[in-house]
Amino acid sequence: MAEGDQHRPDVSRAVSGGADDRGRHSRDAEDPPISRRASRRPVIPEIEFVEGRTVRLIPTAYIDEPAVRPLADDEDEEAILNELEGLTSARLSSAALPVGVDPAELLNESYGYGWTFINAAFCHAKPPGNRFNDEDRGCWYAAFGERDAETAEAEVTFHMADALREAGASQELVSYGQFLAGFSCRFHDLRGEAGHASLDPDRAIGYPAGQALARSIRALGGNGVLYPSVRFAGGMCLAAFRPSVIQNVRRADQVSFEWDGVRMTKIP
Repeated sequence: MAEGDQHRPDVSRAVSGGADDRGRHSRDAEDPPISRRASRRPVIPEIEFVEGRTVRLIPTAYIDEPAVRPLADDEDEEAILNELEGLTSARLSSAALPVGVDPAELLNESYGYGWTFINAAFCHAKPPGNRFNDEDRGCWYAAFGERDAETAEAEVTFHMADALREAGASQELVSYGQFLAGFSCRFHDLRGEAGHASLDPDRAIGYPAGQALARSIRALGGNGVLYPSVRFAGGMCLAAFRPSVIQNVRRADQVSFEWDGVRMTKIP
């Protein structure tokens, strides 16, 4: 990065190609000798990550009702409108994709349930991005571990409260669908790097550092990062950089929160 070594991404190895279908990587034959590696700053380890349950929250406004339903008079008309909508959707049309997304990496119906939600996570990034993605390419954020649901809720409501506060909203009800997914591939692990710049709670510091790290990992064929939640003490999160590593998506519970102009409160 332009700031110099302070925010320079450190990753654990160089690769000569991308991951195979099991998330494995080949090592670069030009790895430096151990004596040279020892003089470098500590690197971010890459580990095998196998987890059957991770939690991601998606607003119900995006999952419960097709965008064209209010325009249709019956199911046949809705099907036609959905087909037309799909032709222009960034999830399906390469002409509308962000510059950082390759159409070849997006999923299709053969994946099974959840493929459109996964594609949307990568195609619908907003400026200035988030902790590990910029505006040119999204990623799939989720929480995992013993307190996965609480962690996901804390992360999502922090950002929603910020948006509602900025919009001047005094009262709002928001609902989310809980989506579970599994992983069995290699991830770079930031859980032991509490002082890493990408984990800074100040978004002006954490986001540029995290986005630079993500670009570096993707360039080496990496699948994503595991990291401690910045918004929920003790929680664990992941950012998956590739649609193909997300497995077995299924919908679980629904949660709702009320905004009173000051804070978000979960509705029992």
